[in-house]
Amino acid sequence: MSDFISSGWSWYVIAIVVFGLVYCAFVLIGAAKHKVIYDADGNVDKTTGHVWDGDLRELNNPLPRWWLMLFIITLVFAVAYLALYPGLGDAAGKLNWSSKGQLDAEIAKAQAEEAKVYAKFKTMSVEDMARDPQAHAIGQRLFLNNCAACHGSDAKGAKSFPNLTDTDWLHGGSPDKILETITHGRRGQMPVMAAAVGGPEEVRQVANYVLSLSGSGHNSILAELGKEKFKAVCAACHGADGKGNQAIGAPNLTDKIWLHGFGEQAIMDMVNNGKTNVMPAQEARLSADQIKVVASYIWGLSNVTQAAEAK
Repeated sequence: MSDFISSGWSWYVIAIVVFGLVYCAFVLIGAAKHKVIYDADGNVDKTTGHVWDGDLRELNNPLPRWWLMLFIITLVFAVAYLALYPGLGDAAGKLNWSSKGQLDAEIAKAQAEEAKVYAKFKTMSVEDMARDPQAHAIGQRLFLNNCAACHGSDAKGAKSFPNLTDTDWLHGGSPDKILETITHGRRGQMPVMAAAVGGPEEVRQVANYVLSLSGSGHNSILAELGKEKFKAVCAACHGADGKGNQAIGAPNLTDKIWLHGFGEQAIMDMVNNGKTNVMPAQEARLSADQIKVVASYIWGLSNVTQAAEAK
C-alpha cells in the first residue's frame, strides 16, 4: 500500500497535467498558422490538396477568430485554476481549498444555525417541549428521518417493533426513560425456556395460561395446568401476576398488546426459541439537543396527543 501514497504518484499526475496543457497549446499554435499552398501555375491554392471522388476538395481555411479565442481562454483558465486550486499532484493551490475543508466549514455553519434553533429548548422540560408547536415539528421530522424505518411514519410500529403511541412501555415511558432509550439503545432478550418449562405439552399449557392472563381466547383446562409452571419458571421476569417488570424490560402479559405476534403458536415459539430485540443507540447519529426534541415528540404521542383526542 505504501506505493500508492508515495510522492512518485504526485509527480506522475503533475507530468500528465502539464503534458496535456503543453500539447493543447502546441495544437493551438499549429492550427493557428495558416500555411499558404500554391498550385502548379503559382496561384494560391486554398485547399489542402486532398481530393475525393474527382472533384471533392478539402479547404484550407484558417480557424475562426472566436473559436481561437475560446481555446486560448480555456488554456488560461486551466493554468489559473491549477495555480489556485488542487490539481497538480499533491499541491494545495494558493487558496488552500479542499473538499474536506469546505465540508467542515459547511458543517460548522449548519451547527451554528442549528444551535440558534435549539437554544430555545435548553431550559424547557420534555413535557413542555411536547406541547410546543416548533419543537413538535422538529421532533416529527427527526423521527421520520431516523426512527420511522422501524416504528413506522405514524409511530405505531409493526411486529417486533413497538407501538410508541400507546401507554405500554417495556422499559418505562417517562421522559427520562425515553431519553435513556434513544441515547443508549436497548437490548431485550427472552431466553429459550422450553427445557425449563418441560416438554411440548407443558409449553402449550403455559402458552394457554399466558393467554388467560389477558382474557384472550384459550383452553381453560390447559391454562390451569400451566399456571404452576408459569409461576415456577416465568414469574421471575414477568412477575407472579404476569404484569412484567420494566426494570429488565419484561413485557406485561395481562394486556392485549403483543409485540412478537398473538396466539397460542406465537407464544409457544417464544418459549421454544426465545427472542432478542435490539434498539440501536442514537447518540452517535443525533446530538443531545436533537435526542431531547425527539424524546419530547415520542412522549407527546402517548400523552399530549391522546389527551387531546380524549377531549
